Amino acid sequence: MSEAAPARRRVVVALGGNAAYPPTIKGTAEEQLALMRQVCAHLVDIIRAGWQLTLTHGNGPVVGNILHRMARTADELPPMPMDVCVAHSQGGMGYMLQQSFANVLQDGGLDMVVSCVVTEVEVDAADPAFGQPTKPVGRFLSQAQAEQAAAATGWQFAEDSGRGWRRVVPSPKPRRILDLKTIDALLDVGVIPISCGGGGVPVVRGSDGRWSGVAAVIDKDLSSALLAAHLHADALILLTGVERVALDFNRPTQRWLDHMSLAQAREYAAQGQFPVGSMGPKIDAAISFLQESPEANPNGRVIITSLEKAYEALLGRAGTHITLAAL
Repeated sequence: MSEAAPARRRVVVALGGNAAYPPTIKGTAEEQLALMRQVCAHLVDIIRAGWQLTLTHGNGPVVGNILHRMARTADELPPMPMDVCVAHSQGGMGYMLQQSFANVLQDGGLDMVVSCVVTEVEVDAADPAFGQPTKPVGRFLSQAQAEQAAAATGWQFAEDSGRGWRRVVPSPKPRRILDLKTIDALLDVGVIPISCGGGGVPVVRGSDGRWSGVAAVIDKDLSSALLAAHLHADALILLTGVERVALDFNRPTQRWLDHMSLAQAREYAAQGQFPVGSMGPKIDAAISFLQESPEANPNGRVIITSLEKAYEALLGRAGTHITLAAL
């Protein structure tokens, strides 16, 4: 029996920033391209099975490095604002993913166009996140290095899940994806869009109706959820470092989950099962997608899994599946 998906079945795959820029590399373009080729190779089977795929990606390490370079050269060149730096990371990472994916598809006998869309995402200028920076960007530092950098730049730093100290910036919630029609149109003509890189460039609309960028980085999983809901996607795959979500993670009572309903996801989150520095943002994104899409797509599902298991998870053989109702 063929495993090909029905026509126009759509999936949004959200790739973490560390997948293409882990802390173990120096950060050369050659290293990033090699990693991106490996990433894209895991997605070919999804395309071959007939799914319309949209790829999103994080940018935390990359945009942090861009901001760091700006700070180091501020005496010689005027630094660009944060929204422009987010756009720089979208364009650079999008270009490398676009090229890598197209080459991998060609090697697999699939002649398809991949296109990067530098995506603007509307946020609320009054979002309380602007007064409470929480989004980590850039490299990991020791506490002493972070304190020295804070004194030199005025940036805020926070300890990140026991791995070191990183700069934190505001992370407002996404409200609307301004380039949705472009992404939708690309899918309709068989193009694979890469969009919402780094959560999208955060913009606000003034009282005069004009758009302007703001200093923030949007959570890419929340933007991916919003994108998936408004594309009427059948599935949203949130890639992470483990195959499935667990309750009581890293405790003697740990147990892996194959499925959660929306109500169960909310209940477990309220119990504190999914910390902010771990699985929390992905569960928040899953809840957001399912809340946004019940009328347009009541059968939509969120899958949280590893990159290596993405295709198997789409077939129902791996990952944690989160749906509106209990199975």
